[in-house]
Amino acid sequence: MIRLGDIRDSLEGVIPSVIATTDTEGMPNISYLSHVHFVDDRHVALSNQFFSKTAANVASNGRATVMVVDGSTGQQHIMDLVFERSETEGEVFDRVAAQLAVVSREQGMGDVMKLRALDVYRVMDCRAVPPANPLELPQPRETEARDHLAMTGRLSAILAATSDAEQALDRTLEGLETLFGFSHTMVLLADAARGQLTTIASRGYDRFGFGAEAAFGTGSIGMAAQARVPVRISVMSRGQRYVSAVRSTSGLGGDGRLALPAIASPSSQLAVPMLVQDRLLGVIFTESDRPFAFRHADEEALVITGRQLALTLMLAEQLARGPSAVPPRAGDRVTATATGPAIRVRYYSRDGSIFLDDEYLIRGVPGRLLHHFLGDYLATGRRDFLNREIRRDRSLLLPDYKDNLETRLILLRRRLEEKGGPIRLVRADRGRLRLEIDGVPELTVIDDA
Repeated sequence: MIRLGDIRDSLEGVIPSVIATTDTEGMPNISYLSHVHFVDDRHVALSNQFFSKTAANVASNGRATVMVVDGSTGQQHIMDLVFERSETEGEVFDRVAAQLAVVSREQGMGDVMKLRALDVYRVMDCRAVPPANPLELPQPRETEARDHLAMTGRLSAILAATSDAEQALDRTLEGLETLFGFSHTMVLLADAARGQLTTIASRGYDRFGFGAEAAFGTGSIGMAAQARVPVRISVMSRGQRYVSAVRSTSGLGGDGRLALPAIASPSSQLAVPMLVQDRLLGVIFTESDRPFAFRHADEEALVITGRQLALTLMLAEQLARGPSAVPPRAGDRVTATATGPAIRVRYYSRDGSIFLDDEYLIRGVPGRLLHHFLGDYLATGRRDFLNREIRRDRSLLLPDYKDNLETRLILLRRRLEEKGGPIRLVRADRGRLRLEIDGVPELTVIDDA
């Protein structure tokens, strides 16, 4: 019997599988399957969305025969299955449900393919189908021959030696490119209260996209966050590639806010949640214009990397709560009589949105922080701010901000840098931020709660 782990590329659903069953009188029935899911070396799972005849046949005798096809080589394999159990929850169920949701919404079908149950089968036999003509096997890519365990270990060591959150973000994406060849990557922070993810780091795109957002449950990134499981798409539809191309060239999302960075024609994607115990910190995402760019070993490596990065960010947060920079000197407080052009700043209290000179900047926790800095500057002339003071300031009323203040400040600083002025936020010393302004801010607060 062929080991299922050796034919996992046939379980990608790129080429539809075929399921054959018989009724009590031996009458055969054949249907197509969208996907056969790997569970372990002796089990596979099928989504319980069969045609009624297939479902009735399985219910009557518990047996089925499935043919799967390797989407890259064309090699076919036959599996003899025996039904064992049906699942409506659990890790495998969540993973399959997330995968189906992405595919369904990608094809404009909404929740038509929503998973209701997952049937687990024991594989009694798995054998190759002899090809009618010799298969022309593709040459293995260099990345497929690499030792993923060794590469993951090297990247883990790099992160373990880093206690600075900003360095950890950049070194992670640099390592994913130099070690794994992932040339288009990004890290997004999770804001569970708003159900949004916000881009804090990216590599390989024509723009950084700091502050660009993705909603929980939308696309591979949003589904990875909502279900807290990896989502890997080996071959994307032409329609989804077209939508991504339009968004990447426009630079704006559907609501006028920033769109995520994107390559023109993505063919495969991999999104992995960054988890620490039961807490979601964000998502690591990578994409490619090649189909089958990410295999199972890549997914496993990115899962480990995501958890390591999450731990490193949490460690940086804890270290930042320790002794920080000395309090601001008297000379650091200046009068708010700066000269220069007027800077129109519009702040919406409902969602923390900030607009600079009528252009959207950022929202959420980073937006509330910038509003706080600007308000204090206008009231007192203060330019320097200590992280520890921000944490203790209850007037900010920022939900759950104490656990991720460092990364939110990084996001705000990077977004202001990408904007290119006239407001900047720089790191003066450890635990201290300095507000730099080229002009005179005119702050308007719109209470739209």
